[in-house]
Amino acid sequence: MGVLVQQLDYPAWLRVEHWLNVLFLTLLIRSGIEIIATHPKLYWRNDSRPGTEWARFTRKTMPKDRLYDTLDEEESYSSLVSLPGHKKLGMGRHWHFISVIGWILTGAVYYVLLFATGQWRRYIPQDWSLFSTAWDDLLTYLGFNLPPLLPGQPLDALQKLSYAAVIFLLAPFQILTGAAQSPAIEARFPWFVRLFGGRQAARSLHFLGLAAFLLFIPVHLLMIGVWGWPELNALMIFGDVRDLNWAIAASLLILAGIVAVHAAATVVSLKRPRSVQRALGAVITPVRRTVLRPLKSTQAYPRREVSVEHRVNGKPPCSLEYKTLAVHGFADWRLEVGGLVEEPRVFSLADLRALARPQTQRVLHNCVQGWSSIAEWGGVPLQTVLDLVRPLPGARYLCFLTLQDNGRDEPSAEGAGQFYEVVDLSLAKHPQCILAYDMNGEPLPIKHGAPLRLRLETQVGFKMAKWIDRIEVVSDYSGIGAGMGGWREDNVFYDKDVEV
Repeated sequence: MGVLVQQLDYPAWLRVEHWLNVLFLTLLIRSGIEIIATHPKLYWRNDSRPGTEWARFTRKTMPKDRLYDTLDEEESYSSLVSLPGHKKLGMGRHWHFISVIGWILTGAVYYVLLFATGQWRRYIPQDWSLFSTAWDDLLTYLGFNLPPLLPGQPLDALQKLSYAAVIFLLAPFQILTGAAQSPAIEARFPWFVRLFGGRQAARSLHFLGLAAFLLFIPVHLLMIGVWGWPELNALMIFGDVRDLNWAIAASLLILAGIVAVHAAATVVSLKRPRSVQRALGAVITPVRRTVLRPLKSTQAYPRREVSVEHRVNGKPPCSLEYKTLAVHGFADWRLEVGGLVEEPRVFSLADLRALARPQTQRVLHNCVQGWSSIAEWGGVPLQTVLDLVRPLPGARYLCFLTLQDNGRDEPSAEGAGQFYEVVDLSLAKHPQCILAYDMNGEPLPIKHGAPLRLRLETQVGFKMAKWIDRIEVVSDYSGIGAGMGGWREDNVFYDKDVEV
């Protein structure tokens, strides 16, 4: 062990980065588990067709004799494993995104310093013979012996290759497969997502990357124990081995601090979700607006890839008013467009069809829960409607009001009442932003939002309001609902910028 200690040199920046990585990686893992709980099934094909999943983390069986939506498939995982737990997808996504930002920034600094200080030589193979040596090291470990260290190196060949794989392959792989699940990136760069085999394949690969991290962590800890935990721990705390007891105390204190962060994040997220949402959103929103908001959809999937069965999210309105409209083919339905506009207008379904030749687009629908489906949507560009009503200079947002009552199972819950969504007025200029009245060449089905729904392809599905009957142009949405810009069908509020 003395030779190993002499060869090790952990500079202060590396030691700080190590513990920051532990914090962000554990936050990513727990919040990622929360996200997968909302659709605990994994697929390889974009259509996410029921029954084609290759992995499932639920015992639920969906009924075959009645309509169910994907909200019925959600699981409620314990807060001991997920952040914050108990079907809080909005909070889970917020914590995941803030952790992604922290992890990427930490990693970027790590890479720069790694190459600037020459520490990269510790991990990157410089001789092909290292691979055969690593195989010999594996056999030595399996024989319950310690292999020799590489000449002038603090690691054996197997450890060196393992760390190199995690640092330079697994970590970037997770970032890339995570980016491939962003609706904005998928919509603007479909070719990038196809590199991974599609959106669902990217999600599955991302999960396998998570599993690889979960496997690496205990093996990494085992290796530390085998090679001498007290000394290696002291090196990672103080950079030397003179104060082993103090190092143990310091490491336990750091770990206790990380656990405290997790506990606080969980408790506060469950008790004060709006406060946590606003605090995390203050960091997340500017990043999204800068990196993702300028992206515009360029999707054009071939007809052969249209999903045979498009999943359903959100149950149709059950009011007598809606049922009466549906029975009469929505002949009496009207879309009101008003608010901060020069000329408020009222449109029938026939009026919308007559405004312009239908714009059709075959695109990938990205649900916030994780599933996806491909369909062809036809309708009128939202910009065409706005050109007719002419928004006033102070107009900034569009509020989509619908015929759906969001009481669901808890009428007293936050979010109960008329379903609505808010989007930026600037998004209406996106080329594939349409008010859809057709789906796959037929009138829009009731379960998918008839008579009219929004299609905004750079966003996740819950932002694309269904069963629309009014569009209000406003300057501010703080007085609408709870001032959060809408909610998902399960009464979970989201900030208007959580979508990308």
